[in-house]
Amino acid sequence: MKYLLLPFLFFCAGLKAQTFDLVIRNGRIVDGSGNPWFYGDVAIANGKIVAVGKLSQANAQKTIDAKGLVIAPGFIDVHAHIEGSIFQKPTADNFIFDGVTTLVTGNCGGSSAEGIGRFLYKIDSAGTSVNVASLVGHNTVREAVMQRVKRDPSPQEQESMEKLVDLAMQEGAVGLSTGLIYVPGTYSKTPEVVGLAKQASKHGGVYASHMRSEGNNVTDAIRETITIGREASIPVEISHFKVSGKQNWGRSTETLAMVEAARKEGLDVTIDQYPYTASSTNLHTMLPSWVLSGGQDSVVYRLNDEATRATIIKEMKATASKAKMKNYDYAVVAYCTADTSINGKSISAITMAKGKKSKISSDIETVFEIIRKGGAQMVYHGMNEKDVQHFMRYPFNMIASDAGVVYQTNSVPHPRAYGTNARVLGKYSRELGILSLEEAIRRMTSLPAQKFNIRDRGLIREGMVADIVVFDPASVTDLSTFDKPHAYSTGFQYVLVNGQPVMENGKHNGSRPGKAVYGPGKAKG
Repeated sequence: MKYLLLPFLFFCAGLKAQTFDLVIRNGRIVDGSGNPWFYGDVAIANGKIVAVGKLSQANAQKTIDAKGLVIAPGFIDVHAHIEGSIFQKPTADNFIFDGVTTLVTGNCGGSSAEGIGRFLYKIDSAGTSVNVASLVGHNTVREAVMQRVKRDPSPQEQESMEKLVDLAMQEGAVGLSTGLIYVPGTYSKTPEVVGLAKQASKHGGVYASHMRSEGNNVTDAIRETITIGREASIPVEISHFKVSGKQNWGRSTETLAMVEAARKEGLDVTIDQYPYTASSTNLHTMLPSWVLSGGQDSVVYRLNDEATRATIIKEMKATASKAKMKNYDYAVVAYCTADTSINGKSISAITMAKGKKSKISSDIETVFEIIRKGGAQMVYHGMNEKDVQHFMRYPFNMIASDAGVVYQTNSVPHPRAYGTNARVLGKYSRELGILSLEEAIRRMTSLPAQKFNIRDRGLIREGMVADIVVFDPASVTDLSTFDKPHAYSTGFQYVLVNGQPVMENGKHNGSRPGKAVYGPGKAKG
């Protein structure tokens, strides 16, 4: 028996001899694996976790008492849009207050136009409070080669796009993203995307897609996404998985069955979700995609041309009729640069403020007026809570905000920018019991780390980077609402990024220890 004790004695002696940078004591450790929580301490040195367990003998320069709190890996948000906003507000407060320590940006086909290498270099140079990884966007690549035209690429253009994706992967992208409802990606066909996805695949990347449809044609869109994964031999992530439009409510069973069938086939297909019944994107998506070809000047020209305008109106009315919509009261302006007075108002409310009745024809005119002025960011209320909960129960579903860094206080953004993770932990785990605490945290940590090849984060384990959150499971709550979105989540007491406290006692301390996170293609180069 005394021989069995020797390793433990040596370990204790080592703890006494070493002074750690920081020890978090007395917490309930939810390690990110999905395993049950356990009481213990976490020791950190040189930005990494060096010991986990009962560490009463450990000395530390700084100690955090986590009694009554949960110690978990920092949350990894796999669907963000921060290309510009992170440099406007590098402290990324809305994410830190929601427990996020790593963001994956470059989603929906849109990555930094200056290139992945340059973007990640700027992340390291500027200093941010969060870590940042990036996908390379199909729309960005296509526009660089073909501008915003509606046609197939020539063989030479296809080759040029593939070379740009290959370069981006070598510069550190974690995969390829598409936004197939956005210009110019909406003009592409499946083989084009397959060719680009093959370039990402050979560097160990992921294919993340905002599909062609999340409404009436959602099953066709899922089928195409899975086909791309199969033909390119690449793991697939279906972004912000949903079914939109009242006429599609209840189809979550049908759409999830398609994902599960693909997995049974042996395809690595997973999804992510934000826990709300509204989406958010730009106003231009309400127009038929062909109208958007060539850019804003071309759009305005078509809206002003009498014959073309009539065709646009006819198509928009047909779409509304199919969705059984009487008006556009479901569409709310989040931010309009040209006229901030309409922020927070629905299209129908804006129409009525002009003395007109809110009906499809008059609401279409309102949409045209706003688009002529440059458009707006919108919030669209079009989903069903039962579908949201059904998706939430699916084990291969990650939690993601689909948000940017908030720095405009006169905007009325989607509350997901502030409260995504807290909402899952508070409403869907603690209150509704849809997810256990351990499962909710797995969806926010080790599952996204595994999917996006972020191999040194996502778990409370020796040797992992010390991205850690400490929070109160009994009080963690999202306070952001659709009416009053500018409210930080509560309940998070400490947030560590690369071993350094960024939030202490519930307050952001201004530290910016975040780093660029590179994909496996960069590691090989």
